[in-house]
Amino acid sequence: MKKIALYMAGIALMGTTSCSDFLDLPSEKDFDSSTIFEDPGKVEMALLGAYTSTFNAELFYQFGMGTDECISTEGETNSKNQVSNYVYSPATSPNSTYTSMYAGVEQANILIKNIPLMEVSDEATRKKLDGLLGEAYAIRASNMLNIVRYFGDVPYPTIPVVDMPSFSSSRVSRDSIYDGCVDDLQKAISLLPWKGESGLPVERISKNTAYGLLARVALYAAGYSLRWDLQSYSASSVKLAQRADQNRIQQLYQIARDACKAVVDRGENDLVSYETIFRDLLTKKYNKESMYEYGQKGGDRNETRIGYTNGIFAHTNSFYNKSQPAMAVFPTYYFEFKEGDVRRDVAIANYSLNGESMHQMNTYGSHTIGKFRVNWKADLGVSAAQRDINWIQLRYADVLLMYAEAENELAKNPTPVAKEMLEKVRLRAFNQDRSKIGTTPSDYQGFRDALILERKLELAFEGWRRTDLIRWGVLYEKLSQAKQDMLDLANHTGKYEAVPRFRAYKKTPANSFSDPTVALPYQGFVVEPDAQQKAQLTQDGYTLLNMYTGTSAFNSNALQAQATWVQNIFRGLEKNKVELFPLSTGTMDANPGLAGQQHPMY
Repeated sequence: MKKIALYMAGIALMGTTSCSDFLDLPSEKDFDSSTIFEDPGKVEMALLGAYTSTFNAELFYQFGMGTDECISTEGETNSKNQVSNYVYSPATSPNSTYTSMYAGVEQANILIKNIPLMEVSDEATRKKLDGLLGEAYAIRASNMLNIVRYFGDVPYPTIPVVDMPSFSSSRVSRDSIYDGCVDDLQKAISLLPWKGESGLPVERISKNTAYGLLARVALYAAGYSLRWDLQSYSASSVKLAQRADQNRIQQLYQIARDACKAVVDRGENDLVSYETIFRDLLTKKYNKESMYEYGQKGGDRNETRIGYTNGIFAHTNSFYNKSQPAMAVFPTYYFEFKEGDVRRDVAIANYSLNGESMHQMNTYGSHTIGKFRVNWKADLGVSAAQRDINWIQLRYADVLLMYAEAENELAKNPTPVAKEMLEKVRLRAFNQDRSKIGTTPSDYQGFRDALILERKLELAFEGWRRTDLIRWGVLYEKLSQAKQDMLDLANHTGKYEAVPRFRAYKKTPANSFSDPTVALPYQGFVVEPDAQQKAQLTQDGYTLLNMYTGTSAFNSNALQAQATWVQNIFRGLEKNKVELFPLSTGTMDANPGLAGQQHPMY
């Protein structure tokens, strides 16, 4: 039997109460397939190795920006800034997600081929192997989703490379790929145990997770994407559209609906307080809302730099060591939240951590992502850039919102169940105060619009907004409106004319782990306080901050309509072009089967 290179990780199963027991992942090793598939333990180690190729920094960093939630803070010649603003070409197109996801697909294909061939004499071992096979199917499907949602029609390998007649492969219709992913996840569901029965850690895929992933894939498969004629590759054929088969679209919405219903009916997952989700994440605890996480425990599994690139600013001399975000909150996003929505101050950090270890208020142009803030951790982590923070790939609130969406699409009207699912999420946001959530729309489009907004508020900075907007067919429209809103905020006009230009706040100490500070309170002033007011504020210990200036511990860009950084937001946005990335020049050159198959608009 040929030798096949598989990544291996020696991982002991952890309990269900804490992520902290997830053991360190050692380095890669080669295994002889003739011995791997004679030992269920080695099969499990090979599977765990495949999990290392299910996520990377590009998914939340480059691909997480360029939305009405998040923008780049890097210079305009920086490739990350260019991706954030839709300025790219085959020469500069990102490709680490493409290559790493395919690495995981190859590992899954080897497992999917060989596990069913193993001879097993007892039922317990067969059941264990079935579960491992189910995880492999789910990994293949989730990895292919990550490729297709950014690159469209791509090669679709379903057998190991060594079994392929050629190492050259062409693009395959994304509809066929999505249907294959649906099939993979349905197989996974039939093989996997429920989370409560498995004892698996949150970093492993259970039946609950597979149902959630199935709903996600089905909604993408039913939604809009940038398409072109795969025979001619004519630029004139490029359009944003759903698949042509309307019956299949309805089937996919039904699949998504049923998958979400299965998770809800099972009752193992639930909502927890919004702040708890991320405090638990940062302190390596498990809760019922987080359904699937990418593990970052251990010094050699911190390459994604979660909490550093996408966290809050912490000065090198601060108590928490350096945190240097390259991502900032879209300035108007703060004002999308209604008064009393507890999610705003968790998702958005209105302060930085300065060199004197004090909380210092951010300006409107310098708000940063608050969900992964280093001061909420219980320790420093491995290093400034390696904080041992997992990445949540699926949580229960997402399942509820997908459930609501599928119900609305199937009935072309919000059903009672659709309203209930949406309201569960909204009620959590307002501490169960129904008087604050407003009236849920009763028409199809109104409810759809409410869901588009709710996913923005609920799932901010979790890696889904860019491609969610594409699958709804509204990326260009939403980002064009966001740019205009930003200009209105900068000009202090329209719906932003009553926004405080100044805030008075008190700097407070930031010198303890598990910092209880969520947001700095402030007094707002629409116009600049007069001399007497300023004197009184100073006497009372307040610092007065002009929210439109560059006076900030981080990203000191003034929010002015004519500022270059404001004018250049989304500068490359072009409908029916940027909704998919071109394949990189290196990718095209490495695969002769892709010759002549570049994105037609590039």
